[in-house]
Amino acid sequence: MTKRKRRPTPPGTLLFEMYLKPRRISVSRFAAAVGCSRKHMSAIVNDRARLEPDLAARIARALGTSTRLWLNLQAGIDAHDAERTLGRWKPGALPHVEAA
Repeated sequence: MTKRKRRPTPPGTLLFEMYLKPRRISVSRFAAAVGCSRKHMSAIVNDRARLEPDLAARIARALGTSTRLWLNLQAGIDAHDAERTLGRWKPGALPHVEAA
């Protein structure tokens, strides 16, 4: 498996570019529709906040998509960021356990 070099597309970017912008729905209006603050939705759209499962479910229901779509996008970001944070970290030695 090849290692991805670029960071995956954040869920907020996809939300804005593929759903809100073409439909001319403002971040404020969408935030009100899914029951969160404009400030929090703006942070998600601008990749300054994680997309949590409860909000992913509300977004999915509002747009007629699946919750899993939004959670998978967030999981890709989380995995990429964790790998980058680890850098060259190596695990310590594990004790040898003999089979019974």
